Amino acid sequence: MQELTVYNTHNSQITAHTPSLYIIIPAYNESINISHIIEEWYPVIESHNANDSSRLVVIDDGSKDNTLSILKDLSRTHKLLHVIAKENGGHGSAVLAGYRYAIENKADYIFQTDSDGQTLASEFESFWELRNDYDAVIGTRPSRGDGASRKFVEKVLCFILRIIFGVKVPDANAPFRLIKRELVAKYITKLPNDFNLPNAMLTTYFAYFHERIAFREITFRPRQGGVNSINIRKIITIGIKAVKDFMQFRKNMKRIQEA
Repeated sequence: MQELTVYNTHNSQITAHTPSLYIIIPAYNESINISHIIEEWYPVIESHNANDSSRLVVIDDGSKDNTLSILKDLSRTHKLLHVIAKENGGHGSAVLAGYRYAIENKADYIFQTDSDGQTLASEFESFWELRNDYDAVIGTRPSRGDGASRKFVEKVLCFILRIIFGVKVPDANAPFRLIKRELVAKYITKLPNDFNLPNAMLTTYFAYFHERIAFREITFRPRQGGVNSINIRKIITIGIKAVKDFMQFRKNMKRIQEA
């Protein structure tokens, strides 16, 4: 397992008081966007910081630009911002590192979004209001600002999940999801540390085992700056490997059912 380095100049004790919230944001070469992302999401974590128990956690996935240095500077003035530095392992490994960090620190609720500015912090509260009714509230993207090709890829992914696992979900991989810690902890151990599509597989587990989940539409804008590090060629490569992983996951799920 990769060693993680956590940067925060504030030494206030972290204690778990209900309801605590950890917002998890993976970042890779986002120097253009990252300051704006922090300023947009920081008020959200401040407003849900009961008893100093909530955190905005950004996982820098080995950025080659100055994303990490910007984050470290921001952490000096934003006491609820925790910055985790890790070796580059891909978006999925960064998301998983963030989830595990939130679990270890006993967050009551974990919210995950991305650092490219495609989602809106203003839509968070509508998800938070549903926290007592569902164990997971997951975003769906009926309109995607990142292009028709990305929408097609998501449809293909959902189709594959339906064929392999028999689950029907409107959007498996949306980076806008609020989940109770216990539910993430229940399934995250079933995923390899470097799995590329953890959100898609977690959504699948939730649907397959009939957890209390809901899907809600979100706004999904074009990337607000910079270049997406995952192009169509990489998506195809990730997809081919994912299908093989899905088949193994399906065998394991059958064993659980038969036990």
